[in-house]
Amino acid sequence: MNELTISLKQGDRIPLYEQIYEYIRNEIRKGRIKSGERLPSTRALCQHLEVSRSTVELAYEQLMAEGYIEAQPCRGYFVSDIEGLYQITKAYTGEISSEKETAESYPYDFTPNGVDLKSFPYNAWRKISRECLVDDRAELFRLGCPQGEYGLRSAVSSYLHQARGVNCTPEQIIVGAGNDYLLMLLCAVLGNGHRVALENPTYRQAYRLFSNLSYEVCTVDMDGKGMRVDELEKSGADIAFVMPSHQYPLGTVMPIRRRMELLRWAKEAEGRYIIEDDYDSEFRYKGKPIPALQGYDSNGKVIYIGTFSKSIAPAIRMSYMVLPDTVYAMYRERCGFISSTVSKVDQLILQKFIEDGYYERHLNKTRALYRGRHDALLLALREFESMVTVSGENAGVHLLLHFQDGRSEEELISLAAEKGVKVYGLSQYYVDGRETVSNKETVILLGYANMKEEKIKEAIRLLRDAWDRG
Repeated sequence: MNELTISLKQGDRIPLYEQIYEYIRNEIRKGRIKSGERLPSTRALCQHLEVSRSTVELAYEQLMAEGYIEAQPCRGYFVSDIEGLYQITKAYTGEISSEKETAESYPYDFTPNGVDLKSFPYNAWRKISRECLVDDRAELFRLGCPQGEYGLRSAVSSYLHQARGVNCTPEQIIVGAGNDYLLMLLCAVLGNGHRVALENPTYRQAYRLFSNLSYEVCTVDMDGKGMRVDELEKSGADIAFVMPSHQYPLGTVMPIRRRMELLRWAKEAEGRYIIEDDYDSEFRYKGKPIPALQGYDSNGKVIYIGTFSKSIAPAIRMSYMVLPDTVYAMYRERCGFISSTVSKVDQLILQKFIEDGYYERHLNKTRALYRGRHDALLLALREFESMVTVSGENAGVHLLLHFQDGRSEEELISLAAEKGVKVYGLSQYYVDGRETVSNKETVILLGYANMKEEKIKEAIRLLRDAWDRG
């Protein structure tokens, strides 16, 4: 074979070497390039396609690694005998299609759970991934430490101390595939017989997890300072699940006095603990970052949980938990045999990402990006001053609109949907189904991480048309 007719898309999000690899692989699988047939040399193909030789070599190396082609010394590259080669074909599923249609039905989506994946540091992540796998390192593919690899735990420990004021050693850290897994592991560590109190409104996923794991679960009302400790006392709970640095979904920041009251509650009885979910503390737009509650704890009562899902990407599935010494001893005894749920390769990549300064640079870039969108949204909402009040705007990636004109949540959401704008009601975060913070107001959440500034302005103009009573 002298040449391959490949139409490369310059500037496409798929790298050129992957386009070459995909084309040749598909041609081999479809039988258009036969077994034993000779492929063009890397020099000839790079000249024909007008790409660098290293681009073609990367494609050929991937094809060889997967067994599609083989290199014969002094002769070149030849298609392998692929009879019986295992192939995975895409299956049609109606669910995927319907999800796509639902997403497409809303040109503007103010989801409060958004993460801007377009700002993901693909080049840095790809570079580190190649460096981690450049040599044949068999140890990377063996089972590692159940707690997570020491190098990553050490990097996380340093980051938490510097950025969040968390006092811990790498030995106290457990790495796991997401907060859900860590909470399930924690329940196994603490054992049965506990009663967990959560703020109301709250993070519903945590409520469902505790309930399904046979824990007694209750909710405690909040005021403007966070969970009410007097109500916590009355609840009979011995575990409090809180988000003191930026409560979700209300955006409340727990002041130091309330934090001390909460720590005092935990200290007053044996077996009481506070679970601190510090899910998005990296994003704050007014004042200094709020230190973690764990940093004030001198009695080993705070179990700290954090994640990279908000700051890097949800699919990274990398979270961490810092255990007090007493709980860590229970972990070693009851659950120390459970294997890690995160691959050693992924842990090494993240470790290098943090140690080499990429994480810090990515955070700075993302903060600036979200701040721009945050400011654009607040500026656009000035037109709503006579209609709503705004809260929760100093941190995170969403804010709240408070309506006091008697309209229901359903009405406001429906009017927005008619204009192609999806907004979210606060009622879905109340465990007991309450629809409002009080009987006099309706609250709508607007997230801004997923939308560019111009799109935010367009969406707010549409909401003005939808909600304005003239």
